[in-house]
Amino acid sequence: MNPDIEESLDRFRTNAVRYARYERYYRGEHDLSFATEKFKSTFGSLFREFALNLCPAVCDALRDKLKITGFSIDGGDDGDGDRAKRIWQANRMPLRSAEIHKEVLKNGDAYAIVWPRPDGQVAIHPNRSANCTAVYDEETPGIIVRAAKYWRTADGRTRMNLFYADRIEKYVTAKANQGWLPEAKEFVPFADGPAGSEVVANPFGVVPLFHFANNADVGAPGCSELETALPIQDGLNKSVLDMLVAMEFSAFRQRWAAGLEFEYDDDGKVVPPFHAGVDHIWMTESTDARFGDFDSADLEQFLKVKDSFRTDIASVTGTPLYYLLPQLRGFPSGESLRKAETRFLAKVRDRQESFGQVWADIMAFALLVSGAGGVRLVTEWEDAAARSEREMLENILLKMRIGVPAEQALIEAGYGAEDARRMAAHAEK
Repeated sequence: MNPDIEESLDRFRTNAVRYARYERYYRGEHDLSFATEKFKSTFGSLFREFALNLCPAVCDALRDKLKITGFSIDGGDDGDGDRAKRIWQANRMPLRSAEIHKEVLKNGDAYAIVWPRPDGQVAIHPNRSANCTAVYDEETPGIIVRAAKYWRTADGRTRMNLFYADRIEKYVTAKANQGWLPEAKEFVPFADGPAGSEVVANPFGVVPLFHFANNADVGAPGCSELETALPIQDGLNKSVLDMLVAMEFSAFRQRWAAGLEFEYDDDGKVVPPFHAGVDHIWMTESTDARFGDFDSADLEQFLKVKDSFRTDIASVTGTPLYYLLPQLRGFPSGESLRKAETRFLAKVRDRQESFGQVWADIMAFALLVSGAGGVRLVTEWEDAAARSEREMLENILLKMRIGVPAEQALIEAGYGAEDARRMAAHAEK
């Protein structure tokens, strides 16, 4: 038995608990807390699925700014850029790259596997964090020496592929298994073709699995953007639940009556003379009776606490407050937005740098698989800073003054490639 199977299973089991928590909170399945056991017994079933979920906003605010616009060639032939663009578009990566960014921001890790299809075309496969793991070289940090992926088959068995720089080994459980991951001894080599197909040669010399790690140390798993927000999210939910309970118990104005004679039942208990409700009128023949009501509970403090938790989430995660308080006003211009988002934009650019290196490696490997070796790429990102249309056009004009071709400038202005080519040709006449 390959000992790497056991090591990979241990990693899968360890990571599964961590990823499951982030997934659950992102979906709004939170751990709810009540003020007392009485409130829990009274309202637990009513509010068991309640959550004022701000976790998606924390991740999506960052994902919205991570848009890849293309790749520039740092080393290689001029035609490699067009080939990289075709591979990118053929794999629908403008959409699927956003899925990877969501996964890595939510769980801290995400993976992509690059490998040729049977027809010879390059395939880029995004993968969930819970299904993959990678081991880095201790001597050369940052280099993946082996990786693994597991998944369930339609017949209930578990498949696992081990990726190395020179081969891919394929395994499967001998029989169907339910629930948790099976033991390593249950895996046997899997051949989906002639004898020997359980091992596939890797002629490219690189492990074809690429790891996106969010805000991670070298060679370490990533850290979810939700990590620091979860305790505050729990506090926010509790504050809202307490407010709902207060509304139920004390928002209705309680009435009182004085100067009445009470009646008693057979057990000696006082019989309430009136029943409170919108459909009841209190009347008495007593001339000494007096009526009044108590003030209802002031819920303003609950609202202030709720909004303070939103501010705390913005503070610890660096998320712009207007993502968490949509009714917020007071940002009249793009320049004001940039000043208010200084910390957030710094985080966006850090993620662009980190993820951009992985995307460049992925596309360089994809070009190697397609037959173009030795290519170095640089990932190009959409500017994260908010700009008005006028500011954007002025920036494009400045680029043209330093030599950017008119066709490229028109593409950056939002025109399609064919329209830009036609307009640039017309302008030269």
